[in-house]
Amino acid sequence: MNGDRPPTTPLVLLVTCAAWPEGEPGHAALDAALEARGLTGQWVLWDDLGVDWGAADVVAVRSAWDYTARLGEFLGWASGVGPALLNGADVFRWNTDKRYLVDLQQSGLPVVPTVAADTVFDVRAAADTFGLSVVKPRVGAGGRGLEVVSDGRIWLPSPDGHQGPWVVQPLVESIHHDGETSVFMIAGHPVSQVEKLPSTTDIRVHERYGGTMRSVEVSREAALLAAKAIATVVDLLGDEVVYGRVDMMRHQGRLVVSEIELTEPGLYLDVLPLNALSFADAVAVRALPRTW
Repeated sequence: MNGDRPPTTPLVLLVTCAAWPEGEPGHAALDAALEARGLTGQWVLWDDLGVDWGAADVVAVRSAWDYTARLGEFLGWASGVGPALLNGADVFRWNTDKRYLVDLQQSGLPVVPTVAADTVFDVRAAADTFGLSVVKPRVGAGGRGLEVVSDGRIWLPSPDGHQGPWVVQPLVESIHHDGETSVFMIAGHPVSQVEKLPSTTDIRVHERYGGTMRSVEVSREAALLAAKAIATVVDLLGDEVVYGRVDMMRHQGRLVVSEIELTEPGLYLDVLPLNALSFADAVAVRALPRTW
């Protein structure tokens, strides 16, 4: 795997999955940014038994987007990689269960009100309290399995839908006109921002459901909330957070966190190619030999 690089060149393994073997959309920008910093980047599958993880100076999970169906395997893999893994297995274990939103809520961070629900009756009670509600799988990504519930008293999961556990939240009305804002945090700094709007027939902002996205200038309000969110995670877990994406909505007049993606957030390199520069800088600091 490493025979084509000079022995002194730090190796960065960029972790993806079988559906994205060449890497996340726009990956060429990241490949070039790593090369410009004297690093050898290689895209590898997280479940490829032939990968020598111990040979890497840095391991960065990028587009391992099949983890939701194989969470135990994925976390087991992450636990075995060691200190070269950015963010790390403990952060992944916490972040891949949306119950983390309850932890953030209890810490005082402004968050979309969230209830963790283990049973149908828990969902019904929370949705009845919130009124028009959103029910999501506790382990999930890309908006899959999301349901809008108008009457919690009679709710049941659809036979082909997610069977639990879940998180329940009020449907934030501003999603229809303000959409969702995302700030990318790399090495503790807000580096870019996007605004995402759903279609007129769905509340999900993902492109597969008709959502649209545009790059905007980083606002002070969003940057401050994103920085506070990452700092809260660091305080809660005691681990370094090298990269992350903080999603937020406007609820009752203020921005609140809707999700924090710390495991495998796409860098949106096809829309924000400059994210590659900040990410590569953060990787280089952790990969290059110290000179002091």
